[in-house]
Amino acid sequence: MKLSKPIDSSARSNRKPLSPDPRADAGLDELRALQRDVAQALFRPLAPGDRIQSRWTDGRPMRQVAAEWIKPHDRLTSLDRLQIYNRCYWYRVLDCLYDDFPGVQAVLGARAFLRLITAYLTAYPSISYTLRDLGSRMERFLRSQPQWAGARLPLALDMIRFEWAQITAFDDPALPPVPMDDLLGASPATLRLGLQPYVALLDLAHPVDEFALAIKTADSDGQREQVSNVSDSAPKAGSRRRVRLPKPETTFVAVHRMHNSIYIKRLEREQFLLLRAVRDGATLEDAVEQVLAGGDGATLSAKVGAWFQNAASLGWFCAPRAASAAALS
Repeated sequence: MKLSKPIDSSARSNRKPLSPDPRADAGLDELRALQRDVAQALFRPLAPGDRIQSRWTDGRPMRQVAAEWIKPHDRLTSLDRLQIYNRCYWYRVLDCLYDDFPGVQAVLGARAFLRLITAYLTAYPSISYTLRDLGSRMERFLRSQPQWAGARLPLALDMIRFEWAQITAFDDPALPPVPMDDLLGASPATLRLGLQPYVALLDLAHPVDEFALAIKTADSDGQREQVSNVSDSAPKAGSRRRVRLPKPETTFVAVHRMHNSIYIKRLEREQFLLLRAVRDGATLEDAVEQVLAGGDGATLSAKVGAWFQNAASLGWFCAPRAASAAALS
């Protein structure tokens, strides 16, 4: 089909844009405000009896506020309908933290643990697309508000670090390992290696690895009842034989992944220092010298070679720049 008149492209390009409709902007602002208010209502902790709080942040009855947002129907009031989603949010996120931190619950006890995670979620509601990140700020929160752990704070912090390391070990990326053949002939004075992002090196004040194993052994047929994404009941702790809390003992562990399973590897102090120095960017020569300077050089020299070979055989070493980029992503 032929056009009867050619299009004047210059006239089109010089045409003034339509003036924005201020009513449309006002509508978007109202929508954003509504979204923020409803999200705030869902993220507020439940009141006793697992009910929605009775008052809004400005003191108005919550029933009145809910009626401004949600229509009732013949079976549920506006407040009832909002309460369903408030409960679903809290049951789900509490359920995830029960899953992710069973050891912290064992340290603090069921009631204190529930108070801790409720306060934590109030301060740090879910902001990620994945619930995997829900507990990422638990250590930061407890350090800033230690009252939630009381006298058991050091042990609780160790357990949080240990259990969060298992989450990152399972999910963090695996980079191409450095082949052993590539290391042959390399100068230790200039050789730098990275550590796989999924390998966590922990220096702990308690043997929480053994404590976690004892908890798992003592669990009954399920630590607690499982709940679904749309659960209508709060998570409940199951029966468990009491496990004696561990006494302070300096412990070094590596938490890592192999064949899609999580492993905990005990490390000697010097082995931990060697791997940490490599991870932090030291040359191989500097890392080894740091280790040898702290003990019997002859004995440690034989061990250092074995430690290095073991880590390399597990695929822990990768290119340092790649490891740094992955850690920042």
